[in-house]
Amino acid sequence: MRSHLAAVVIACLVPAAASAQWLNYPTPGVPRLADGKPNLAAPAPRTPDGKPDLSGIWSGAGPMYRFNIAQDLETKDVQPWAEALFLQRVRESRKDSPLAKCMPVSLPYHQFFNLTRIVQIPALMVILHESPNSPNRTVFTDGRELPKDPNPAYMGYSVGKWEGDTMVVTTAGFNDKGWLDSAGHPQTETLRVIERFTRRDYGHMDYEITIDDPKVFTRAFTIKTQRTLQPDTQLLEDVCENERSRAHFEVKEPPKLSPRVAASYAGVYELAPGRDITITAVEDLLFVRGLNEPKLPLLPQSDTKFMSTATPAGFEFVKDAQGKVTHLIVRGQAGDQKAVRK
Repeated sequence: MRSHLAAVVIACLVPAAASAQWLNYPTPGVPRLADGKPNLAAPAPRTPDGKPDLSGIWSGAGPMYRFNIAQDLETKDVQPWAEALFLQRVRESRKDSPLAKCMPVSLPYHQFFNLTRIVQIPALMVILHESPNSPNRTVFTDGRELPKDPNPAYMGYSVGKWEGDTMVVTTAGFNDKGWLDSAGHPQTETLRVIERFTRRDYGHMDYEITIDDPKVFTRAFTIKTQRTLQPDTQLLEDVCENERSRAHFEVKEPPKLSPRVAASYAGVYELAPGRDITITAVEDLLFVRGLNEPKLPLLPQSDTKFMSTATPAGFEFVKDAQGKVTHLIVRGQAGDQKAVRK
């Protein structure tokens, strides 16, 4: 997000993080090894009633899904109108993103991004996110049901219950203004999210999130990942301050790629034995997968040069004298790397 949008959009989307204190202060009560480092393999703490205590600061559930929550899905799994809107938002450099408007993005985005603090007390949990505008959630665990006629909200309304040692959180009551990811998949008021938190030991948590929005997707889907405890640190305050300057921002129109040219680049490129980069084409857009890239469109800089929308990488397609694509050059922090077309 921060590297490859138009420069003016970057300025709009990057919030200002305030300086934080106590980043290296030892967290009280953390079990430690002989060298003083946290013992993340120690047994999970439990509350007086015997349930796992999920409290702590945890890493984001996986950075790539915040770029594209649907990266594991097929095109048929996304409703046609939602897929068209997603592609339109990418072409427009995501200028209307909630991030650009200093608004919350969505529950899935914030769970996958940066650090999260969980505070567990009887009858409720509080979840605080180190994300744009520092959003927070209250999860009621006192047995109440979800509200019948809620006022739609960016983060919805959450209730939780224990299933053995797993906390199951159900959230509904969303508005249709949020984006499920920074790329632009929409959410509607039919969205329902189920999360499962299982603290395996002191420093490791299994995390599952099931997303069910029948107006956006043709089926519900589940993402399974892990989170790691981050002791001896604190959340940074994250405040978006650029909305007042939005009227002065402009989005530079990127070069347009013809569907025919886009299709000519589709294929598999071998960077090294066992390391492939897959390029697919959808209309006038190219998608890349591999090299820690989620399945996201590339932004064209010319007919042969493209930029990632998720990492600092650049991509250049090289042709022979007959105009046939022979290889791909990946430009990044590790220097230029050649990937030969299979």
